[in-house]
Amino acid sequence: MKRKIFATAAMVICFMICFAAVMDINGKWTGTLKLPNKTTFQLNYTFKVDSDKLTGMAHMPEGDVQITDGMINGGDFSFNVPVPDGNAPHTGKIYPDSIQMHIVYKGEHLSTVLKRAN
Repeated sequence: MKRKIFATAAMVICFMICFAAVMDINGKWTGTLKLPNKTTFQLNYTFKVDSDKLTGMAHMPEGDVQITDGMINGGDFSFNVPVPDGNAPHTGKIYPDSIQMHIVYKGEHLSTVLKRAN
């Protein structure tokens, strides 16, 4: 009986470690955002995770902007990017090879997929 409990606990711990490694978003991410007027905008982010806190930078043509109010909970995250006249809230879902992100910018609801930058 003890052997089964130990084996089950070991498998759960291994699964959690593997899941945490797959869900790591530390580093640089890039993607393309299609705006409603059909133009595209290159997105670049650098993320750093510390426990449940998400920090980092949004890299824009006008310069780098510190993200604010960043939180991460398992495979979900959220943060704000300060923009003229307010904030652009970002929410996302982490996948093994990408990030699906939803952005609200000037009342527009936009979606994109980010890939890890090399």
